[in-house]
Amino acid sequence: MGLFEVYSLSDLVPVEAKGSYIWDDKGVKYLDFYGGHAVISIGHSHPVYVDKIAGQLHKIGFYSNAVKNPLQEKLAEELCRTSGYEHYNLFLCNSGAEANENALKLASFMTGRDKILAFKAAFHGRTSAAVAITDNPNIQAPVNRCHKVDFIPLNDVSALEKALAGGEYAAVIVEGIQGVGGIRPVDDAFLLRMRECCDAAGTVMIVDEIQSGYGRSGKFFAHQYAGVYPDIVTMAKGMGNGFPIAGLLITERIEARNGMLGTTFGGRHQACSAALAVLEALNSEYLVNNAAALGHYLVQELKKIKGVTEVRGKGLMIGVDTECPQAEVRGRLLKDFHTLTGYSGKNTLRLLPALTITRKEADEFLDAFRKVMMF
Repeated sequence: MGLFEVYSLSDLVPVEAKGSYIWDDKGVKYLDFYGGHAVISIGHSHPVYVDKIAGQLHKIGFYSNAVKNPLQEKLAEELCRTSGYEHYNLFLCNSGAEANENALKLASFMTGRDKILAFKAAFHGRTSAAVAITDNPNIQAPVNRCHKVDFIPLNDVSALEKALAGGEYAAVIVEGIQGVGGIRPVDDAFLLRMRECCDAAGTVMIVDEIQSGYGRSGKFFAHQYAGVYPDIVTMAKGMGNGFPIAGLLITERIEARNGMLGTTFGGRHQACSAALAVLEALNSEYLVNNAAALGHYLVQELKKIKGVTEVRGKGLMIGVDTECPQAEVRGRLLKDFHTLTGYSGKNTLRLLPALTITRKEADEFLDAFRKVMMF
């Protein structure tokens, strides 16, 4: 008996965490510049977060969506106001993949179509339709390949126009910033043209902000740099700061119908409390502004370091390409400087720290990274 082992694990056992740091079972302190795949938005063990979750658990932790839950309505109001999506409606679920599954289902309901347009190097999840629109055949089983999906290059306007001209797609789905694909931003002009083409073709425009949303990019959603409004925005990860919760912001043009979507655990009391705590911290501590400012500082400093070939991203979603393999860089950062980072491909380092990081913590990372790159 044991675990069904599908993960490549670091030899690290975290037992405590606070802010931008974690401690392992040997008492060693680590700087967390990865945030558990961009999940930790307001820092580990944020006091508002802890208080709200613990307080809610003493009242009621869960009941299904068979009864009214005022916390859902409060979350919808706060989220729509904070994000600037006051005229959208919120559907709550549990994970990013589930959010994308529901977004595709809504698009198919709305259009009566069954084809999806996605992008090369995209990642949208590992479940049925979500993995079908993920550009990685290695994680697709035969059952996933029955979905009708076409992939075109990201930021290729002519390919986009040609694909959507026929009016055959239920939806086009794009990440606000490609994450697993190497931290690759979407051009503003490309998103604007996508909106125009979707309107002309009657195709639903979905933006996956699961990793890039909730302030990480320096705006609440990364696509807001383009000033564009999708029909559906999906979100998860930073939404709950580690507590499982996800959601869809849905244009009012898509009408809800009883039973068209559903979930047992989505929007449960404790999950809503976690999400409300995140929004409270984002607003009261101006964390979106902090992400923009410190992200800009990090990018400028990283570009100066010898051995760095390219730096991409927005806010605190940063990709760093290095001349040497990222495995060597990440290994030394972890072993010699007790610093956690992520990766994409052979040469890209992914930096996804909490939005609460300070200039001192940014400099701590830069100092460690410079020393690693000297060798």
